[in-house]
Amino acid sequence: MGHLDHAAYGWLTPVLSYVMATIGAALGLRCTVRALAATGPSRRNWLLTAASAFATCIWTMHFIAMLGFHITGTEIHYNVPLTLLSLLVALLVVGAGLFAVGYGRDRGRSLVLGGLTTGLGVASMHYLGMAALRLHGRISYDPLIVGISVALAVVAATAALWAALHIRSPLAVAGASLLMGGAVSSMHYTGMMAVGVRVTPSAQALPGATALQFIFPLAVGLGSYLFITAAFVALSPTADERAAFASASASASASASSSASASVPLSVSATASGPVSVEGSGPVSAAGSGPAPASATAGPRPPVRRAEPTR
Repeated sequence: MGHLDHAAYGWLTPVLSYVMATIGAALGLRCTVRALAATGPSRRNWLLTAASAFATCIWTMHFIAMLGFHITGTEIHYNVPLTLLSLLVALLVVGAGLFAVGYGRDRGRSLVLGGLTTGLGVASMHYLGMAALRLHGRISYDPLIVGISVALAVVAATAALWAALHIRSPLAVAGASLLMGGAVSSMHYTGMMAVGVRVTPSAQALPGATALQFIFPLAVGLGSYLFITAAFVALSPTADERAAFASASASASASASSSASASVPLSVSATASGPVSVEGSGPVSAAGSGPAPASATAGPRPPVRRAEPTR
């Protein structure tokens, strides 16, 4: 049996993996809170963002932890297609769980179904990632510990979805994220405790890519995605903020309209063209004050004859 070292770089990889799990959990929870407060396409978009954050953080946590996994007597390479498939599985199952909770009418039933689906998917992602390992030897698993790790994954996923439904304040989200990061990391290292490796020394080159060739750059890229998504979520206004802004804009428009109406003087203009006569009192001017001027009461003037030019 080969000697397995799960922390070849000391506490560096366990701490980094926990930090990534916590950041992703916090980001996923905030996106889910936004989704539950939204409607229509906005809810769908926020749920997709939450699913990508959760799945990315789980996958990145797993492979950051795997950077510290060493086996004496053999190198470790990774099958690239299987590794990418494990990321796709994480995205799909986490998305399915979040959409079940986000659109389910019966919250209790949706929570159980979503937690079970997501937990089994996270465990599948973990063991698919382990199946992507290429080494000189054979990997075996302890079934009891595998079962415990799967149960931990289901519990962690259900707790994450419950938190997404019931937690709203930023302080509570931060606390829940710390707990979820610990739960996801515990699931990973519990699953690693189930691993046994029988090394078969060989000089043959291993297929696949090394961790530094493939896993590390991909983890850095996904970590950058999480950072950009976090900035987007932080800068996006919440539903309450948008409602307050719309209310303030409407009040400002109404005040401006009232001010404009008050500043315009009211005037009454006479529309009658010609003399207005009142029975028994003679002609009256259009303004109605006193008799009309002579020009208004006189008859038609005689035509003016023009002088003919002398020949």
